[in-house]
Amino acid sequence: MTDCIAVQGLEMHFSGCDALRGIDLTVPQGTVFALLGENGAGKSTLIRILTGFQRPTGGSCSVLGLNPNRDSLEIRRRIGYVSDAPALYDWMKVDEIGWFASSFYPGNYLECFRELIARYEVPVNRKIRHLSKGQRAKVALALAVAHDPELLILDEPTSGLDPLVRREFMESMVERAATGRTVFISSHQISEVERVADHVAILHQGRVRMSASLNSLREEVCEVTFGMDDPLSAIPVLGAAAEVLSQEQKGRQIRWIVRGFDTPHRKEIEAWPGVHSVRSRPATLDEIFVACTRGMTPSLADPDSMLGASHTAQPDPIDRQAS
Repeated sequence: MTDCIAVQGLEMHFSGCDALRGIDLTVPQGTVFALLGENGAGKSTLIRILTGFQRPTGGSCSVLGLNPNRDSLEIRRRIGYVSDAPALYDWMKVDEIGWFASSFYPGNYLECFRELIARYEVPVNRKIRHLSKGQRAKVALALAVAHDPELLILDEPTSGLDPLVRREFMESMVERAATGRTVFISSHQISEVERVADHVAILHQGRVRMSASLNSLREEVCEVTFGMDDPLSAIPVLGAAAEVLSQEQKGRQIRWIVRGFDTPHRKEIEAWPGVHSVRSRPATLDEIFVACTRGMTPSLADPDSMLGASHTAQPDPIDRQAS
């Protein structure tokens, strides 16, 4: 499987802000790829760089094998883009805006646009200003995919839409990926993404905290809960093969989100003095997202007792330099 998007060491520094801090990312072709992150994590900045509207401070990237710095116009011809607030000409009717956009693309763009509008049940003779937000989003999607782009980029596309429209919108992305096209979704709507995504990357404070297929995340990341006789006793430390993403302690109960947890690790915890009732289950994407963006939570009993030196959250190099 080839990569539709490849990013290496990408950096974007603004005055007083490091939007991207050396991220590496690959988006396989023919998949629904979800980029998750809080507001301000750097998602929209990355999209602007990928589409050639922003020149990065450092690093490199390619989209469909092209360099956004040199080939931005060609990239925009071959991709589709939908933002959270599409800019449409309000005075135009739905059919008129399709006719207007068709002048930028060869082939049967207008016919495809009209077919999509009929499928989405949007009235063709109604002016854009009189459409609901959901209908406007459907028009924007039809404009973006009528030329059958190789890559469709969606930046928070379902923000503010009702649940039914959001569901239809996301399901259409799965159908698109099934035809071999690639869909890149930037979102913080985790429950929606979990239903449709093949691959997930979590962006936090300008860094990629995790990137993997959704199936592998479900297999590799789990929640581990265990009780301790003495809430002030030392917390177990797992071997290097397991990565504790977050820790929470409430009284005598410890809760971890762990990547790479297996039977030997369970036995390690069970053998620890004072530990009892060890339970584990697969973590949800929502729990994984919170663990990656919130990080380690100090023990309520002992703020200095985390998980040993190998699992203690370290400040970013940039933060260390600043301090």
